[in-house]
Amino acid sequence: MSKKKAEKIFRYLQIIKETLNQQVTENMSANRVWEKCLDFIRENVPQDVFDAWFRPIKPVALKGDVLYIEVPTNLYYEWLETHYLELLRAALKKNIGPNARLKYLVRMTNKPQGGTSHLTYPGKQSPRVDTRNYKPHTSKEIKSPFVVPGVEKIRIDSQLNPNYTFENFIEGPNNRLAVSAGKSIAKFLGNTSFNPLFIYGGVGLGKTHLANAIGIEVKRLHPEKNVLYVSTEKFTQQYTSAVVNNTRDDFIHFYQMIDVLIVDDVQFLAGKTGVQKVFFQIFNHLHLNKKQLIFTSDKAPVDMRDVEVRLLSRFKWGLAAELKSPDFETRKKIIRFKLEQDGVQMDDAVVDYIARHVRSNVREIEGILTSMIAQSAFNHKPLDLNLAKEVIGNFVSHRKPVYTCDMIQKIVAEYFNLDVEDIQSKSRRREIVQARQISMYLSKKYTDSPLEEIGSRIGKRNHATVIYALKTVKNLMDVDKRFREQVLDLEKTLTGL
Repeated sequence: MSKKKAEKIFRYLQIIKETLNQQVTENMSANRVWEKCLDFIRENVPQDVFDAWFRPIKPVALKGDVLYIEVPTNLYYEWLETHYLELLRAALKKNIGPNARLKYLVRMTNKPQGGTSHLTYPGKQSPRVDTRNYKPHTSKEIKSPFVVPGVEKIRIDSQLNPNYTFENFIEGPNNRLAVSAGKSIAKFLGNTSFNPLFIYGGVGLGKTHLANAIGIEVKRLHPEKNVLYVSTEKFTQQYTSAVVNNTRDDFIHFYQMIDVLIVDDVQFLAGKTGVQKVFFQIFNHLHLNKKQLIFTSDKAPVDMRDVEVRLLSRFKWGLAAELKSPDFETRKKIIRFKLEQDGVQMDDAVVDYIARHVRSNVREIEGILTSMIAQSAFNHKPLDLNLAKEVIGNFVSHRKPVYTCDMIQKIVAEYFNLDVEDIQSKSRRREIVQARQISMYLSKKYTDSPLEEIGSRIGKRNHATVIYALKTVKNLMDVDKRFREQVLDLEKTLTGL
């Protein structure tokens, strides 16, 4: 090797070394400055805000008075600029100087080509960021059980039930608002004020059916759109799995690419702090990008407990539509439709009798009709008034009564001459503690409510408190005869309702 060539290689190596040293120095300086900024920010915002919006930020480089930071999504950039601009400016000026500036690098954007976005600090003019030596993580592969494999363009398996359509959903005064809003959403997707659409009501009134019907109509009118139906339970399971497998970012990015997200039974978000935070993040991103959100719940937003206030407020941004028990005429339409589907004839007098005596919900009506048709087929009985009276009588007398935590608390409070407020209080008086524990025990035994909801309903306790109460009541019933008699008395009162 000639001397001239060796000197040239040596100069190249020196340049590379100096460049690497400069990058290391910039990164170390950026880390130190950002840590000081975080200390200042932490003192001026609540801990949950700090964890949600500032902890995920990563410092990249410090060049003069300009600090470069990486944020996970455009949502972060927009949210920080909208809500925390002055706080960030104060933190930078305190730790860098009066001419401090901030530049953003977005880890992932919605552009098809991916890459890095350059976002400038509002009101400041500065040169473009050099990103040649900075390659933020991007992932073309979105890992999710809902993605259909083997296609170039990502396509979502919507998880919609094809049997739940508008064609077989009976409309009436009890649900007309929700149905009309759903049809408008499908027709004018992205251009209605019904975002989110929050459908709520009791068991068996058609919330899941209607939510699926909206999704199916969207797919019919807008086949290019990604629609996804998911239960809150499935969403929670997926999030937990993502955290365990260190794929949380993939989980979030997948949900952020949905055009219409339908989430069933959002009341089960109660008490799940981590799930609520990521749900809030996904909600904000989709709503900001004019994607449609549809939720169902057995409670109105105002009645939901142990759900963050900021999330509840967003549930109220669009339209909250209640599904009520169907009126007499609607019940007759439901019966007629069901009979037509099954190819069964029934006299008007029998239809009227069923409609007058089965009032609570659609599911109950369908159960009565199924029982009557089965009895008629297997026992060769005519579908007449006598069979209707027989089936309805047996159904009503043998069905499990519907209990609620609130109902049980009221009965327990009356039994012990207390107020419901006493049971829900923090009092440690023996008689109040036992009444509270019995309420939890009976709620677990006679309702389908999860432990989190029972604890929330009975004085905003956590599920661990409920578990302890269940064990305590069982132990006391084994060793304390009087206590056992009290619990059995209360059970008789309940079952006698």
